[in-house]
Amino acid sequence: MGRVRIDMEFIVKASPAIVYKFLTTTECIVRWFCDDVDITGDSFVFSWDGDDEEAILIDDIEEERLKFKWVDEDEDEYLEFRMYKNDVTHETILEISDFCDEGDEQTTSDLWESQIDQMRKSMGG
Repeated sequence: MGRVRIDMEFIVKASPAIVYKFLTTTECIVRWFCDDVDITGDSFVFSWDGDDEEAILIDDIEEERLKFKWVDEDEDEYLEFRMYKNDVTHETILEISDFCDEGDEQTTSDLWESQIDQMRKSMGG
């Protein structure tokens, strides 16, 4: 079974600046994404239940896009967040691209939905 990319889109009731903060600062990341995170330069070490995963920030356009490369994953796999204001509705859209095992698309999508719900609650909306 191979790995597949999944793309998801979420409406977030916060500005792209606030979303960006929730993706890049230790005090915000631990409120919705992981138990702990250690950020040193472009290296982010995320911890879940005592297990660490390291990702390198390979693209960072403030308030627009973040792209991480997981150290222990295939060379062509990444985790990307894109945020922008919809010109018509003025809502902030958060797009996420991630990879999962073929057949696990729904489980991965459900996990991201849960994580983003937690992010929304942490933001106050």
